Amino acid sequence: MLPPRAALLPLFLSLALAQPGSVFLSGAKHEYQRYNNCGPATLGMALSYWGSNLTQYQIAPVLKPNKNDKNVSPEELAAFARRKGFGVHLGLAGDLGLLKRLLAGGFPVIIETWFVTPDHGGMGHYRLLVGYNDSQGHFNAFDSYYGPKVTLRYGEMDALWQVFNRTYLVVYPKGREAQVAAILGRRMNESAELQMALELARRETQASPSNAFAWFNLGSTLLRLGQAQEAARAYDRSRQIAPSRTLDPRRPANALHNWPWRMLWYQFGPYEAYFKTGRYQEVIALADDVLGRINDHEESYYWRGLARQAQGNLEGARADFQAALRYRPGYLEAATALQNLRAQSNR
Repeated sequence: MLPPRAALLPLFLSLALAQPGSVFLSGAKHEYQRYNNCGPATLGMALSYWGSNLTQYQIAPVLKPNKNDKNVSPEELAAFARRKGFGVHLGLAGDLGLLKRLLAGGFPVIIETWFVTPDHGGMGHYRLLVGYNDSQGHFNAFDSYYGPKVTLRYGEMDALWQVFNRTYLVVYPKGREAQVAAILGRRMNESAELQMALELARRETQASPSNAFAWFNLGSTLLRLGQAQEAARAYDRSRQIAPSRTLDPRRPANALHNWPWRMLWYQFGPYEAYFKTGRYQEVIALADDVLGRINDHEESYYWRGLARQAQGNLEGARADFQAALRYRPGYLEAATALQNLRAQSNR
């Protein structure tokens, strides 16, 4: 049972006042990723800090039965850690101060960021933060692609982190929950953190109306708040803005939208918002664009299947749901959709 919030306040204030100018947490074991394994590898590194011996070789087969799966979501990482008995806080709209407080408190943090390599262009990527240095202006990261001695400059990292609504994941032994709660404060409440995300996205769209990711984050947050129509409008605004080509250097000439061309490999809010507002053909067009480049993206099959079903194309929907389950056999939403479709067909 957690202590009351009033009892946590002095601890939180003392942590803030005592926060050092630099921190480096030792104890995590670095692991280089295998193909498309940054999620499982990074989670394994985070768990190793707390004494776990699990690596990507045990985690990946559970989270991505399709070895070529391009995306393991933060929710999937969190669910795996919980099944292993760990406490988890999966948050959004984080900030650099929060990351430092967590590190100073002894908690490594997984963040999801955009990532650009000369050979492959832009893509989503997880990193495990294990330290920071204010005098040098950077975080220390264990990176499954580049190694255990990566430094990320504050401003540059924040810009890459913004692409994923500044999602962060803290994994910890359940006996340390009170300490995590003291650091996170009101962020421990999902509704409060969503409101913080909404306020941040609105501030950033107003301060920088040409920032496509600020509008995208506004759409994603509104969607989670149940405001699909407003979310769709925010996504529309986002997709009209061409982001910096430095984030998308190998962009195909025939890409359908102005987001980085791999954006919908990792974030599916536009599919959901357009589906919920009856814009089925747009869902299908966006999914076609993804599936025309990679044919094993289960989330695109799922959302295209829903849109096809809504348009009355039951055979096409069935094929899509079956494809989604072929690539991820445990995909509950696709299994439920296929079951509902069968029931509809039998009426």
